[in-house]
Amino acid sequence: MSDFRQSGAPDWRRLEHVRPTAEHEHTHEDVRYEAVRSRDARFDGAFFFAVETTGIYCRPSCPAVTPKRHNVRFFATAAAAQGSGFRACRRCRPDAVPGSADWNVRADVVGRAMRLIGDGVVDREGVAGLAGRLGYSARQVQRQLTAEVGAGPVALARAQRAHTARVLLQTTGLPVTEIAFAAGFASVRQFNDTIRAVYAATPSELRAAAPARDRPARPTATPTAGIPLRLAHRGPYQPGPVFDLLEREAVAGIEEVSGAPGHRVYRRTLRLPYGTGIAAVQERPGRPRTGGGGWLDARLHLTDLRDLTTSVQRLRRLFDLDADPWAVDERLGADPRLAPLVAARPGLRSPGTADPDELAVRALVGRAEAERLVQRYGKVLDAPCGSLTHLFPAPAVLAEAAPQGTPGALAAALADGTVRLDPGADRDEAERALLAVPGLDATTAAVVRTRALGDPDVAPPGTAVPGTWRPWRSYALNHLRAAGEWENDR
Repeated sequence: MSDFRQSGAPDWRRLEHVRPTAEHEHTHEDVRYEAVRSRDARFDGAFFFAVETTGIYCRPSCPAVTPKRHNVRFFATAAAAQGSGFRACRRCRPDAVPGSADWNVRADVVGRAMRLIGDGVVDREGVAGLAGRLGYSARQVQRQLTAEVGAGPVALARAQRAHTARVLLQTTGLPVTEIAFAAGFASVRQFNDTIRAVYAATPSELRAAAPARDRPARPTATPTAGIPLRLAHRGPYQPGPVFDLLEREAVAGIEEVSGAPGHRVYRRTLRLPYGTGIAAVQERPGRPRTGGGGWLDARLHLTDLRDLTTSVQRLRRLFDLDADPWAVDERLGADPRLAPLVAARPGLRSPGTADPDELAVRALVGRAEAERLVQRYGKVLDAPCGSLTHLFPAPAVLAEAAPQGTPGALAAALADGTVRLDPGADRDEAERALLAVPGLDATTAAVVRTRALGDPDVAPPGTAVPGTWRPWRSYALNHLRAAGEWENDR
């Protein structure tokens, strides 16, 4: 069992990975029930519970009256609860919780599969495409996902489509038929049937039930009008260091950070499977929340609404919103050197990237050269927005236009798939492929592994880092950087 699946985790999570005897399973569920009884928001998204007498499933922190223990069933995913015939609670909206930290952290096939499904691969390429990316047969992927999370790839993608549809229904005035296809459904009938099954309501009823703060100000909308979102996170969150990093790294033409600290807005262009987009994310002012969690306000402008799910997941990885700050802070806070830093910045995150290939090239060439590449080879947006005028050049474009040296070799490796950095990439294989690129050093590979592949446990090569910081060395170094005790990486 990998370190990151155990160390620093709450007791119930450690129990989850014990192959259950009847006694272990009973203890495991009792611990989960205690989390439900105490409405512990730390576990929102980590598991779901359903009530057999009402046919509803909820997040652990649901404020409704706690059901009796013998009426409760537990599920690893919303899709598993839906597959067993339960509908989403309208009060706690369990589909809106942060994703389980396990799926972003784990390096095994289940974690890789969950990240790919989140990125929309099943909707775009089917189960066969997902299996091909993972290097397994479709039957093996189905079996492993069903065993671990209680649902196969089709059911998981269906639950994700339903959530996307709810967001569009309740935050835009788009016609229902447009929303059906934008959310990834093959037909309006399939869309209607799924919404009824998941939410026990028609699409029109679901739209009418939207909270007042979510309803669109205007009766109509277009794909470019912008979709307002709340990107939920669990536990405390330190936006300042994340926005500091984004401001320091911003590449003109594709990114900008505006406003005063505490009230900044980060905007960037996105290359997406069906089109392009511009994302804006706000830094929330005030003290970081230490309770169940909070959110970052965002707005997405998309040329094709089918990219909504993918763009949301990429922003979540960029801002590290699915992390488990309690597990990280518990481990690092026990270290004498890090304890005061963790106490000063609870919930400090390890930012990722919205575009792994772009991050790899930028990590290699630096900010100034990245800006030159954007202006010379980047695709000009059809509708530039202020200082956002370009997309970062695609690897294939760079490989053809500027094939010289290490940047050209890296671009070629990214373009032909020799180096894979997508959400389902194997981290060890990706690092080996990076180090095989002529001239690319281990320090750059470590940055790419941390930021592009989301590895929480990376230390710069040749650096003496205590083993007690594992499996959260990436976070430990971010604490040192935030405190000015470590030089910033490229």
